[in-house]
Amino acid sequence: MEQLKRKIREHGSVLSEQVLKVDAFLNHQVDPLLMQQIGREFARRFRDQGIDKVVTLEASGIAPALMTALELGVPLVFARKHRSLTLTDNLLTARVYSFTKQVESTVAISASHLAAGERVLIVDDFLANGQAALGLASIVRQAGAQLAGIGIVIEKSFQSGRRALEEQGYRVESLARIASLAGGQVSFLE
Repeated sequence: MEQLKRKIREHGSVLSEQVLKVDAFLNHQVDPLLMQQIGREFARRFRDQGIDKVVTLEASGIAPALMTALELGVPLVFARKHRSLTLTDNLLTARVYSFTKQVESTVAISASHLAAGERVLIVDDFLANGQAALGLASIVRQAGAQLAGIGIVIEKSFQSGRRALEEQGYRVESLARIASLAGGQVSFLE
């Protein structure tokens, strides 16, 4: 997606050779028109997969996942990172390590929101080491649902995430694949 790459070049900040800050349009302030285009692109790529639900992780994955769910005409379910008084029983859980936050969390989805046999698309904002996507895939399996694919807005291809997911047999579709952040510059694979 050229518009996404342009946004990354113009509004992204390279904080280190491992970290790209995109809070101007993706994960703090959100560009709704860009999210709409991202949702359309993921829907185009996965429309033939018979998707029943889109699943993401709170909070940064919600905007692109919601637009994808809207385009596909299916519900969005997001895994919660924090316990609440209303999310206590019959939970599907996984431990997820956040590369950006350098912390491990238990994420949860109510089992009542994922059913056996449903076809699920995971959508997330970043792919680094693949731990978030692997955790969500574990939750999908716990529900007896089928993982139809994983849609990633920005993939840091120089990290091991794609390989970890593909080794598990998952289809990964990334809209912007970053080859390097060396020298404070964003270089794309494609």
